[in-house]
Amino acid sequence: MKSKHFARHEFACSCGCGFDTVDVETLAVLEELRDHFATPVVVTSGCRCPTYNARVGGAEHSQHKLGRAADIQAQGIDPSEVHHYLVNRYPGQYGIGRYNTFTHIDTRSGGPARW
Repeated sequence: MKSKHFARHEFACSCGCGFDTVDVETLAVLEELRDHFATPVVVTSGCRCPTYNARVGGAEHSQHKLGRAADIQAQGIDPSEVHHYLVNRYPGQYGIGRYNTFTHIDTRSGGPARW
């Protein structure tokens, strides 16, 4: 993994199982987002093994289980603003979700998803 602003351990499954990969396209989106807002981006949930994904109520076909998703917080930026930026920056691509305290981004194939 080669990244200017992110380290592999930031994407590691929170259960401690050792799953810690990230899709290069997902990483590129996060790098671009960090550069756009010029602020650190914290990965609050990256990879999830099937057991941990089930424990946290993740979707059965979650992109987190493939290393293609990240729940993030851009420091000092409201999640709704991050969501708005991503939706406009990547129309017709990816999975982008807005939550009260974080934003979800995934690089799914097969069409976009918004929530």
